Amino acid sequence: MNWLTIEVFDGATSAAGWELSWHDRIVEAAVTGGAVFWDEHAHSWGVVLEFTFDDERRRDAFRQAPVLLAALDATPDPVTGVLVYPHRGGGDGIRQPRRPHPVRGGGTAELPLPDPDAGRVLACSAEPAATRGAAEPA
Repeated sequence: MNWLTIEVFDGATSAAGWELSWHDRIVEAAVTGGAVFWDEHAHSWGVVLEFTFDDERRRDAFRQAPVLLAALDATPDPVTGVLVYPHRGGGDGIRQPRRPHPVRGGGTAELPLPDPDAGRVLACSAEPAATRGAAEPA
């Protein structure tokens, strides 16, 4: 199975409205292009469309179909509000968009290691200050 997933995020307008406008044309292009399964999911942040093809070439041809390219250009935010990838989405079971992880060491300084002897109490071998330099009785 060769999946193609399209995630459209809300932008200036609703992704659900975009999906209503383009759904029938996208599904028709997918089915005539060889899709054997499709599914859509609505979320609080947008919509997800998933298509399955028997053949990778058919999937790639659908990815370049004029109607799909026009639909992607018409998304609420065509620059940063749409993701298209060649596998099934949501593999972790979470129904929220993925957040980027912080870059390891990005802009941070390494903390010093704690001193292992900091809590150790050592016996004092020095003479107390009160007795130092005091004259001996005669």
